[in-house]
Amino acid sequence: MKKYFGEDIPRRKFMQMSLKGGVAIAATPSLMMHLLSCKGKEKQGAALNLDPVLMNKTISKALERGGEFADVYFEKRISRNILLEESKFKSAVFGISQGAGVRVISGDKTGFAYTDEISEEKLLKAAEVASYIAKGSKAIHPLEVKSESRPSFISVQISLGEVADKKRLDVMQRANQAALEYDPRIKMASISYYDEVRGRTIANSEGLLLSDELPLMFFIVNTLGVGKNTRHMGRERLSKHMGFEMFEKYPPEDVARTCARESIAMLAAEDCPAGKMDIVMQNGWGGVLVHEAVGHPLEADNIAKEVGVFTGKLGQKVASDVFTMVDDGSLKNMRGTIDFDDEGTQMKRNVLIKDGVLQKYMTDILSAKQIDMERTGNGRRESFRYIPIPRMTNTFIEKGKDNPEDILASTKKGIYVQSLSGGSVNPTTGVFNFTCREAYLIENGKKTAPVKGATLIGNCLDIISNVDAVGDDLAFGPGICGKGQAAEVSAGQPTVRIRGINVGGSRARS
Repeated sequence: MKKYFGEDIPRRKFMQMSLKGGVAIAATPSLMMHLLSCKGKEKQGAALNLDPVLMNKTISKALERGGEFADVYFEKRISRNILLEESKFKSAVFGISQGAGVRVISGDKTGFAYTDEISEEKLLKAAEVASYIAKGSKAIHPLEVKSESRPSFISVQISLGEVADKKRLDVMQRANQAALEYDPRIKMASISYYDEVRGRTIANSEGLLLSDELPLMFFIVNTLGVGKNTRHMGRERLSKHMGFEMFEKYPPEDVARTCARESIAMLAAEDCPAGKMDIVMQNGWGGVLVHEAVGHPLEADNIAKEVGVFTGKLGQKVASDVFTMVDDGSLKNMRGTIDFDDEGTQMKRNVLIKDGVLQKYMTDILSAKQIDMERTGNGRRESFRYIPIPRMTNTFIEKGKDNPEDILASTKKGIYVQSLSGGSVNPTTGVFNFTCREAYLIENGKKTAPVKGATLIGNCLDIISNVDAVGDDLAFGPGICGKGQAAEVSAGQPTVRIRGINVGGSRARS
């Protein structure tokens, strides 16, 4: 079975994702500054003006051979991707993509087809192709679609379409300067900027018709620290569903300095000892560990296949009493937040594990039907070219009552994990591995020497059963989740302690 992975948006992955599909206009370095400086305020948007009559016709066509559910998903994206390296703007890409996907569900089977052209001819052809999977089955009579409105969890003060590109370049230059000025041992900085506006319209055979526009911003800083015959590449990310006001609330200089601090701190890193030891994980992106190790096995497509480690454990004790895990796609402006999922289900707070007891799984429409559970709002797709599948949104360990300083002080010996690069999990066995990008020894209750080469290895059930302290300092980090499709997510946690986790390192434990 293919493993799932979570990453903290490395630059290469960032560039690959932002260039997928549609039409892209790329500028060479010599032309880029002129092109960007000429752009003023824009009136173009990602909204799609679609005829409900055509939607009804497409859904009826999709169900003409049978099926119990059908939907059509329309999407339009407008994006910019700019790269600054070695204090020079190296590339800029302006992209536009749009299309539609038509799906039919018949029992446990799904028929799907998509088109890059939104026209009656192409939509009906896609519906006809999707309908073949349901051929011969009993067909429902679709309801006529009616427009609905839903509450929005995303606010925008400065629309991305009204921002002159010079302002985009300015925030990149500010970050670059702050990084290089942090310490003379910072020899290089790389700044990646990406924004997009995604317009969605969803119509289905239950009569649902929803539309929205989602702004999304990525901002990544990489810095290279050089010294003591070694080097370390730091990374810091900022990503929100919001407008350009993101840089007023989260200054680019702060992102750059945080990244540079890591690069300098890790120049003194020693080889990490190997063995089983206690781990204290700093609040924030460390939550990607439970995202991978616990979240993926709780996605209901695995449960429906009866292959996940949590299959049949609903209502049972699966973790320690202090462990509560939540997936919440309604947290305001977070990277994993959307107004409704890519099937039109309302986003909400889903408590997955409460005080160690398994409460629910994360579902899309198909898996909810298969396991006879509610729709939790976790049906997500990378684009109109993909079917929706159960995916996480903002997944985190709920804050506890412990003081973070007390957690560290009461840990005699172990590893303090300040930042994870990412990792992977086998959802069938629950076995995972994670690479620590920034970690330190714990000696007599204090964080001491930085260590390199640390890898966390374990089984999800063992790990969450060994969590014995949870802080009150919940924080989040942005990432990319891979599961055959890529999805924007946030992972979070307070400071937590895990007793007796296997640590892979490059030297024996003393």
